[in-house]
Amino acid sequence: MMKNLLKTGALFGVGLAIGLGASGASLAATPKSGGVLNFVVPSNPPSYDAHQETTFGVIHPLSPAYSLLIRVDPNNPGSPDYVCDLCEGGIPTATDGGKTYTFKIQTGVKFHDGTPLTSADVRASLEKIIFPPKGVPSSRKSMYKMVDSMSSPDATTLVIKLKYPSAAFMPAIATPFNWIYSKKDLDSHGYEWHKTNVNGSGPFIFKEHVAGSHISGTKNQNYHHKGMPYLDGYRAIIAPKMKLRIDAIRGDTASIEFRGFPPSARDDLVRALGDKITVQEGDWNCGNLVVFNTKIKPFDDKRVRRALTLAIDRWNGSKKLSKYAIVKTAAGIVYPNHPLAATKEELHQLAGMWPDIKKSRAEARRLLKEAGHENLTFDLHNRAVDQPYKHVGTWLINQWKQIGVKVTQKAVPTKQWYSKYRKTKDYQVGLDANCQSVINPVADVAKVLCSSSNNYSQCENAELEELFEKMNKESDPAKVRTMMRRYEKIVLDEEAYIGHALWWYKINPHRSYVKGWKIAPSHYLGQQLDTVWLDK
Repeated sequence: MMKNLLKTGALFGVGLAIGLGASGASLAATPKSGGVLNFVVPSNPPSYDAHQETTFGVIHPLSPAYSLLIRVDPNNPGSPDYVCDLCEGGIPTATDGGKTYTFKIQTGVKFHDGTPLTSADVRASLEKIIFPPKGVPSSRKSMYKMVDSMSSPDATTLVIKLKYPSAAFMPAIATPFNWIYSKKDLDSHGYEWHKTNVNGSGPFIFKEHVAGSHISGTKNQNYHHKGMPYLDGYRAIIAPKMKLRIDAIRGDTASIEFRGFPPSARDDLVRALGDKITVQEGDWNCGNLVVFNTKIKPFDDKRVRRALTLAIDRWNGSKKLSKYAIVKTAAGIVYPNHPLAATKEELHQLAGMWPDIKKSRAEARRLLKEAGHENLTFDLHNRAVDQPYKHVGTWLINQWKQIGVKVTQKAVPTKQWYSKYRKTKDYQVGLDANCQSVINPVADVAKVLCSSSNNYSQCENAELEELFEKMNKESDPAKVRTMMRRYEKIVLDEEAYIGHALWWYKINPHRSYVKGWKIAPSHYLGQQLDTVWLDK
């Protein structure tokens, strides 16, 4: 039904090995139709528009309603393989010296309101993401700097032209936030409509959203991948408290949580349920960022920003936090162990990653004294989600206490968390996250680019902009790696616009009767749920 159609090089899109639990062999069994999948979601969606949002709180409950142009293979999401979703005939090979991609769009696909889907809808949706009108938010616009133009010469043809060949293009197009909207909806209702309305062409039809309770969907009988979905429907139960989510799986009122549990929760469920539980786990393309608002004093002073990142003992912190939080690895801005990631020796050269924490904190205190802020106090703007935000926030506050800085954590619901970053911009220091889907470091580091709409530090740096553009154009891995080290040095050390806290680690215990879902290095991939079935 679906074949692996494209493999990107190891440099730009790499799928690392994922440790599977007992379900690995059973996934080859014949799928059964029927049943409703109940799963728990730790967050309310701030809006329904994935083009604007960056959170799993939108992806998990609403991805089943939408289709993508291409996607990471849901049957092998840990690999660098892409398959057509709305396109047909396989992933196209670039022509015109690597600058032109021509996609053939499937015929007979319909939106849930009955409107036929054509190349014009795909084009309109991608243009909203890549070339948004002024005032229209697009969280991933900076990932598409290589795109020059798009055209839809007929109903089944989409042509995308690049300014220059880029290996980062295809992984960016496969991003699971690139939901395809109806052009008719965009033209008739405007660009705000999808924030509060759902009309996709995905495997499930949106049924209802009961605020604070659940979001549900029913089977799309006319889904364009024949024979799927297998489920009759799904119900995403909103449960911000981890204890409620664990109890739901233990009591079988929910089967799975797609984001991830800490080690203690995994161990408790395995002890309680034995072979009724399956565990899948692996590295996670997601990490927490400490964001300094460079437009607010004293965080406009890089000495203050640098002092605060120097105070953080990431090496020992990773050992302690990984015992109870979904974090594990101390590293830079590139997914750990990727060819573009800094080695341990290279990391030791960055502020906040020095091997001698006493020396690091002595320098931090010196910088604060020099800047006139020895008795610094501030609020840490954070998201009211326990794993790992509040745990990491509490840890950071303790780290800053070691250099005499007093910090109060202000954890707020997701919608308010985003609002302070995007609208009022009156926070001092905040905890953010760079969570990406396809492992594509050259595109992933767009998050820390000053001009990026979802970099909340409000920084400005021409050298970063130039480096980012050069990395996107360069095909020599050695040259890209050299530029990445300079890019990382500016962001984390010299200017300290952002401090990378720790990378996350994904652990998904689920009821053993849940089949057809495979863990990925991201909590955004594989969430359309068309391959999932229940063996009970």
